[in-house]
Amino acid sequence: MEQGTVEAIPSPTTTTTTPSSLFVILSSSHDAPRPVSQATMLLGLSLLRRNILTASQSDINHIFVATAHPAEVQPDLHDTIATILSPPSRMVPLSGRLILIAENVLTSQEWINELLKMPLTPDTMYCDGTSAAVIETTDINRVLSLISSEYHSTDFFTLLGQSFNMIPQKFAHEGRLALDSLEDIQKAENWLLKRLVKSSESFMSRHVERPISLAISRRLVWTSLTPNAMTVISLAIGLMSAPFFLSSQPGIQVIGGILFLAHSILDGCDGELARLKFQESRWGGLLDFWGDNLVHISIFFCMGLGWSMSLQSSWPLWLSASAIAGTLGSAWSVYRQTMQPQLKTGPLFTSVVRSTTTRLSQVMDTLGRRDFIYLVLLLSAFGKASWFLLPTALGAPMFCITLLWLGLERK
Repeated sequence: MEQGTVEAIPSPTTTTTTPSSLFVILSSSHDAPRPVSQATMLLGLSLLRRNILTASQSDINHIFVATAHPAEVQPDLHDTIATILSPPSRMVPLSGRLILIAENVLTSQEWINELLKMPLTPDTMYCDGTSAAVIETTDINRVLSLISSEYHSTDFFTLLGQSFNMIPQKFAHEGRLALDSLEDIQKAENWLLKRLVKSSESFMSRHVERPISLAISRRLVWTSLTPNAMTVISLAIGLMSAPFFLSSQPGIQVIGGILFLAHSILDGCDGELARLKFQESRWGGLLDFWGDNLVHISIFFCMGLGWSMSLQSSWPLWLSASAIAGTLGSAWSVYRQTMQPQLKTGPLFTSVVRSTTTRLSQVMDTLGRRDFIYLVLLLSAFGKASWFLLPTALGAPMFCITLLWLGLERK
């Protein structure tokens, strides 16, 4: 049994149909190539591989690539569930929903899942021009056989329209993008980057940090740098910032504040790279989460120690200890409530609360953002960064207690 063929689905002894969701990428003949093809590179990955990996994260059972040149696309199928569509010989009788897209269409997970859920009339193909089509049928094999016998067709959608009742349908355009010219490549990359910005991000993150981190990630995505390596780099810069807060001199504290802000910006790059490269992992999420908290603890410790040495008094150390205890308690609470219950594989849920349905949970989620870095930087300009410990020594324990209370309430 060859890898990368429809025969990879063995025929069982029964003839019971298997409900399935299939995703097929239709490649045009090289006799009539598109300006943008499946080999077009977008932020480090070919358009074909990006669509395959996106579909793999959706509610899709099988992914096929219809092409007359299988050797050219095989590298993009490596380590995926995708196979090359070939004339079937013995297949499981498939029924369910089939999504077809042209090779120049860039998709998103949300868009694919939306097509899988939309109401359809059975055995009727809904087609959005020459970009995409979806059909619900008890005989998916018939569609696959028709496509696999016409690899050199320049218009699969017209071909299928001759065999099925075809209804023109405008699908949602928010989650997909058709690339019709080389100029659209830049547009597609901007589209991918824009989708990395979360709606829950704070004002400063959205308008200051995220534009910088996206510009950096746009360049790093073409390198071999992994998201976890980016996390380590960010962690190292954050830890480097802490000793600068031992000093009471404004110039030195500002350097620490700038390094702290640089840590926060680069900390966004690891998640961006993970999503752009499809390398999200639980281990990466844990490294990022606990690394951030280690940076905060180091900075609070150095602020307290530096203030204590400046005043020749020990009471600032108590402020530092309170801030660190509250930070550790909050981190452990977030880990136990939103991270530990998850499966041991896959990316982590990294908000401070699992649900923001109440006003209090919304406030807690907002307070969990890192806009406080700008206050630290402002205080550093006057050599008073340690003053940040005053509200933090009280606020961090209160934040921790509130998180614990929300956790108990949810139970």
